Amino acid sequence: MSGMIRNGQLDRSRQVALQVHEILRERILTVQLAPGTVLSRASLQLEFGVSQTPVRDALMRLQEEGLVDVYPQYATVVAKIDVDHARQAQFLRLSIELEAVRRLTTEAPVETAAELRELLVRQAAVATPETYDIFDSIDRDFHRKLYEKTGILQLWASVRRQSVHLDRLRRLHLPMPGKMQTVLADHESIVEAIASGSPEQAEVALRKHLSGTLSTIDVISSKFPTYVRV
Repeated sequence: MSGMIRNGQLDRSRQVALQVHEILRERILTVQLAPGTVLSRASLQLEFGVSQTPVRDALMRLQEEGLVDVYPQYATVVAKIDVDHARQAQFLRLSIELEAVRRLTTEAPVETAAELRELLVRQAAVATPETYDIFDSIDRDFHRKLYEKTGILQLWASVRRQSVHLDRLRRLHLPMPGKMQTVLADHESIVEAIASGSPEQAEVALRKHLSGTLSTIDVISSKFPTYVRV
């Protein structure tokens, strides 16, 4: 498995349980750990070089986030992707980001568009199946920039916490043919609308963009039938 952390590589100046949680969470969000994967506490202790307590605490945090199912005295299993939860996360993002792009078209259109275009150049350079991990990371940077320029960056962390199942769906969708090109085109439409100072155009472009993954839920579910809980 990629992303394995060997004994001694954790930052011992930081809380160990938090780091184990962060690493496992990222593996689940990127589907390195697929739904249905059994997480062995003993194996995790060996991998991270830690005692039982930090592993238990990390798994409890993942359970609270709905990312693992814990069956006492039996197993801890990576949870299926909850489509209803993903829809609610999309509603939250739409509510916030529609207002964000509306404000940016009037408050800082030129400056915002320039900064977003820099991200688009970087994203276009990695729009290949071999680099979709980087592509996805820059995608998050693009949306984070909307929060930053609107002055609501503290909300970004809250949105990220609520978007775990939506992120997992997107991760399954992203490698499908044409998806990365669609993302780039959508981003370009958002940038152009902001630059032109058109709030209505910006809202239309953003709404189309954020509906992309959930509009293809049937395709994703049929391709990964054991991963998704509809």
